[in-house]
Amino acid sequence: MSRVRMIDQIEMASSSQVETFEQIVASRGKMLRPYAAMLHRPDIARAAAALGAVIRYEGTMSDRDRELVIVTTAVERDCEFEISAHSELALAAGLSRETVDSVLQRTPVDDASDAELVDFVRELCRSDKVSDAVFERSRARLGEEGVVELAATIGYYSMLAVFMNACEVC
Repeated sequence: MSRVRMIDQIEMASSSQVETFEQIVASRGKMLRPYAAMLHRPDIARAAAALGAVIRYEGTMSDRDRELVIVTTAVERDCEFEISAHSELALAAGLSRETVDSVLQRTPVDDASDAELVDFVRELCRSDKVSDAVFERSRARLGEEGVVELAATIGYYSMLAVFMNACEVC
């Protein structure tokens, strides 16, 4: 059970929350759990949803790579809600069951291309830093713009995980 009341129906929203509620539903098709908890501060919910929309729907990473990064971040941050949601999305985006299982079990990933992204996420989440070698491999693969997007994606999903874990949103 969530530590904060979930504002997941329009009738539950106060007058100051209605506009943000409607904006999130319009952009996502429904009120998603992280934003239903964040809606106690509509400005935070609105900003988080806007950044999430840029990362999820306007990014340059392939759906496959983005979902690999998201599910790895969720695992590293121990966020059950995001692990559950994005494990299935990762498989649907074309990741192999073996890669997803390796991420979920925190074991080495066999696919070299996938391992590059997983290594970046794991280093950043475990030490709040990325080694020069891992950073340069990612920059060579994704370019300057892509490596910025990669780090921002990890940061965004880390923020969601920390928030959801603190509020016990599951």
